Amino acid sequence: MHPDIHLKLHHRRAAELHRKAAAYARLPHPAPRRHLRTRLGWTMVEPVLRLAQQPPARSARIA
Repeated sequence: MHPDIHLKLHHRRAAELHRKAAAYARLPHPAPRRHLRTRLGWTMVEPVLRLAQQPPARSARIA
């Protein structure tokens, strides 16, 4: 493809993407639901941390 044609196509595509991005930015977005995800994540992590903090069971030594 000729470089000038390629450059024109690039500029046209970039302008199209900028228009789409501007239109997307104007859309109302729902509030993030991170609060529930955070609580659920920590609820799952806490038991694992408790298990990891317990010392391993020691085996009986034979003298």
